[in-house]
Amino acid sequence: QAYLSYSNIATLARLAAKPGWEITSTLDNIKIWTHEEGDVLSLKVEMQVKVPSDVAFSLLSDFTRRQQWDKHYLTCEVLQALNEDEKIYYITSPPVTGGKPNDFVVLVSRRQPSKPSEPFVVAVKSVTLASMPPSSEYCRTEVLCAGFQIYSESSSSCTVCYFNQVTSAILAHLAANLTGSSKSIEETAIACMKFLE
Repeated sequence: QAYLSYSNIATLARLAAKPGWEITSTLDNIKIWTHEEGDVLSLKVEMQVKVPSDVAFSLLSDFTRRQQWDKHYLTCEVLQALNEDEKIYYITSPPVTGGKPNDFVVLVSRRQPSKPSEPFVVAVKSVTLASMPPSSEYCRTEVLCAGFQIYSESSSSCTVCYFNQVTSAILAHLAANLTGSSKSIEETAIACMKFLE
């Protein structure tokens, strides 16, 4: 467990630090980047939010509230709370192309910064649980690496960076092309900002 949590946080930090991110979209307070490597596509969405970083952290690290702003989440329940900062969730999401709905079993690890320049971190990756085997009703989907880094800008504002790394198989499922999905990403980001503020 300790190793899984550490690797969850470390994998997100490595993804965030990768060179070669390309900006694909800029709105008022939202920027979207992509990073392609082989058949893995990574997304980064940066949002300027008018709430303190610790508030954003507590709201975004509680995945049971994710349905309040992310329409890709139908249900979300805690399967196991390993400790205050590590929880395993079971998530279902709607079918994108009329197939089966998707489901995920993910470990969510959260960390507070040890010094002011560091971000709050919420890292997400798929895990296998014997008690939650794939079912015929859902298409079990894997999250390679996803999560948030939240940087404090002032006492009342912060920058929230959302990352998601997907394989080409999931990407094909999400959208036939990036232009279509970037609109949905923007809508989700706007909903996220409204939820936080």
